[in-house]
Amino acid sequence: MALHLLKLCVGCESIEDLEGWIEETRLAHQQMGRPYRQVHTTRMVPRRMDEIVGAGSLYWVIRGRIAARQRIEAIEPFTDGEGIPRCHLVLTPEVIPVQPRPCRPFQGWRYLADGDAPADIRIVDAPAEMPEALRAELSALGLL
Repeated sequence: MALHLLKLCVGCESIEDLEGWIEETRLAHQQMGRPYRQVHTTRMVPRRMDEIVGAGSLYWVIRGRIAARQRIEAIEPFTDGEGIPRCHLVLTPEVIPVQPRPCRPFQGWRYLADGDAPADIRIVDAPAEMPEALRAELSALGLL
């Protein structure tokens, strides 16, 4: 069974914002002639990283709801220039919307068991071109 991480997507208003940030970063790397890989840096290193890498995802909390996930390809601990241990979470650039679920704010990240993770939104559930706000509203009304 996979283990996942749950993290607040600070400063992000929607899944589209997150996807836009990923695309901007990819284009910046392309313009600099550097290969792109999406990395999110955290201060703490997950002790259970063997259970996460390859099968786990990083679930993003956006505006108080678990809204999307990205698969975790690797976890790379390192020490920054100030001697502080940190960690790179290497993510796939694909953002997968999930069934929205309320989530209270917290600091850092939390483990999320596979059985507690929200299900992906399939195209059958809600068309991909449906705006995120409309999906959230229909879900809150119990229509999705």
